Amino acid sequence: MSTNNYSQLNEQERCAIALALQQGMSLRAISRALDRSPSTISRECKRNGGANAYVCRFAQQRCDRRRRNARPKPKLQREGELFKSVHAYLLQWWSPQQIACELRRLHPENKSLHVSHETIYTCIYAQPRGELKKELLACLRMGRATRRPRSGGKDRREDASEMLSIHVRPPEIEDRQLPGHWEGDLIKGQANASAIGTLVERTTRLVLLVKLPHPHPATAAHVLQAFTDKLNAIAKPMRGSLTYDRGREMARHQELSQNTGMKVYFCDPHSPWQRGSNENTNGLLRQYFPKGTDLSGYSQEQLDAVADQLNGRPRMTLGHRKPIEVYAEHLARLALQPDCVH
Repeated sequence: MSTNNYSQLNEQERCAIALALQQGMSLRAISRALDRSPSTISRECKRNGGANAYVCRFAQQRCDRRRRNARPKPKLQREGELFKSVHAYLLQWWSPQQIACELRRLHPENKSLHVSHETIYTCIYAQPRGELKKELLACLRMGRATRRPRSGGKDRREDASEMLSIHVRPPEIEDRQLPGHWEGDLIKGQANASAIGTLVERTTRLVLLVKLPHPHPATAAHVLQAFTDKLNAIAKPMRGSLTYDRGREMARHQELSQNTGMKVYFCDPHSPWQRGSNENTNGLLRQYFPKGTDLSGYSQEQLDAVADQLNGRPRMTLGHRKPIEVYAEHLARLALQPDCVH
């Protein structure tokens, strides 16, 4: 018997069955002519035949409808509870990967409430054009209409003098073995007329945001004063070092080291990946402060609220724990008070 006996009948075969039945051929004769099992022909006539006669066009329609109805429904249906949960997390600017891990943590035994991050991405990009798709895309970190890798640009900022290279940084900082080592940068606002300082602790990924004076926030004097105040608010054992890029706003880095007791290391030119934690955080912050936004109107209290929200989101690199929890554990080990974060 041919292996074709077990495959799905096609439209041409259904037309042949209809013609053979009109000519009075038996089901076995039709099966021999089509090289099909007699049970296959019999089942086809019973399932897809009409009340009076077998018509190939109607038989094909019934078969197509049955196959559509037999398909499992998508896990993220717009009317389903799972989609509503995912939608709520997206509105809080959680990433699909964070959402997938959180759902597994909250419902470890209920697999119907589990969904992969790829399924979430597929659901977002498969949405028809409309307000819902715009809203979901706006919740993603980059907000692009298609998924594509981030392209790099040329770093045109000037060097500071007498810098400590990142290559002389102790290995325990590079390995993230001990907390208290930070990465720093600025995110710029509209026409570079406003800016916010960002600090990320390398081990715990804790985020601190620094309000800079307006106007001319990126001057070396303003950055020195603002970063000095923010870093000195951190418990002293958590002030180990700061790794920065070669921006001219850090021209007074030696004074910053004297004021805070922290060594300042500088990355190589055009090498933002050497401050990977900070670069990733800046991407997250663009959800709160889109490019082209005037950043001068945000108070330090508002910036602290944004930092608290980021620090309360689970991170895959921390085993899906929250930065504030990991940071608090390190403070507890050092017998310090955790209220010195901001």
